[in-house]
Amino acid sequence: MRLAGRMERLGTETAFSVLAKARALEARGREIIHLEIGEPDFDTPAHIVEAGCRALRDGHTHYTPAPGIPELRAAIAAEVARSRNIEVSPEQVVVTPGGKPIMFFAILALVDEGDEVLLPNPAFPIYESMVNFVGGQPVFVPLRQENGFRFDLEEFRAGLSERTRLVILNSPANPTGGVLTPEDISALAAILSERPDVFVLSDEIYSRFLYSGSFASIASEPGLGPDGRTVILDGFSKTYAMTGWRIGYGVMPEPLAESVTRLQVNSNSCTNAAAQYAALEALTGPQDAVERMLDEFRARRDLIVSGLNELPGVECATPQGAFYAFPRIEGTGYPAQELADLLLEEAGVACLAGTGFGRYGEGHLRFSYANSRENIARALERAADALSRLPAR
Repeated sequence: MRLAGRMERLGTETAFSVLAKARALEARGREIIHLEIGEPDFDTPAHIVEAGCRALRDGHTHYTPAPGIPELRAAIAAEVARSRNIEVSPEQVVVTPGGKPIMFFAILALVDEGDEVLLPNPAFPIYESMVNFVGGQPVFVPLRQENGFRFDLEEFRAGLSERTRLVILNSPANPTGGVLTPEDISALAAILSERPDVFVLSDEIYSRFLYSGSFASIASEPGLGPDGRTVILDGFSKTYAMTGWRIGYGVMPEPLAESVTRLQVNSNSCTNAAAQYAALEALTGPQDAVERMLDEFRARRDLIVSGLNELPGVECATPQGAFYAFPRIEGTGYPAQELADLLLEEAGVACLAGTGFGRYGEGHLRFSYANSRENIARALERAADALSRLPAR
């Protein structure tokens, strides 16, 4: 089959590839502990489920306006305005089937062939994949454990060029759990103030999963709000355990929102109607389930970090946000992909090689602690046993 040449530039998300391998092992009778997929293992809160069911019973089974139902766009605008301390209008909001379409549409709309996009590495792999797909040039700013997986500001500044069109930020971050501090954000804003032609895509999908301090958004900085040149990406999948509902949103300058809406019309028409009413309830209803989830993730984080640091050749920094541990495994003598494969095959522990998130992820593994404390403890025991039996290198 002859495919368009651009398909050769399109990457994938290794979490789903490893999940498929793990499922195949399970089909052959193996017991696998899943620490590979970035999906909260909690049920969607009952009041949100009921709102979705009620929407179906009330006949909300048809097309909706392409950028989202007015009530949800207004609620998102109000919540983003409150949480980021900025002014937001519903016209700046586009509701999409999950958060990924905002990455996809924003990069399609903003990046021409040959444009440069400055982005962290290691990072969520779809950033680089989409930049390559549209013919852009990714320029990487390394994230290192020694710096809390935050930008080196001089490297960030050096990465900007006259061809830079877009900067991608992600805090709290996947895969590292790193968090940009308010001081980092202010410093980045100062650098970007020198380049008013550069847009920012700020992936804030983990903004509610912060273990200490307050969340800082680049959109809160003067001149960098969604009324100017920042696209905020957020959604409901992580915060409200709604991954399967497929609903996210972007907040952006109104002219860009109009273009993103046209891309939505040309691709998926609109977002599922019932999911939008469920999301409306998620935003406006009780938030206690979110707090309970965060408390449980904090306990799991402490458990997995402590256990990983006891493994031979492994060193794990404490993540400040999200629900991922990104330990350094150079002391084992094994490259990341080989060790991840060994843990899956020999120990029945599914995790991801850091290289699945970019070349600067070598020497690391990513563990999602979106699993029970009991299973995390069992996974650590299995990993310890497997590592103790590996030939020294």
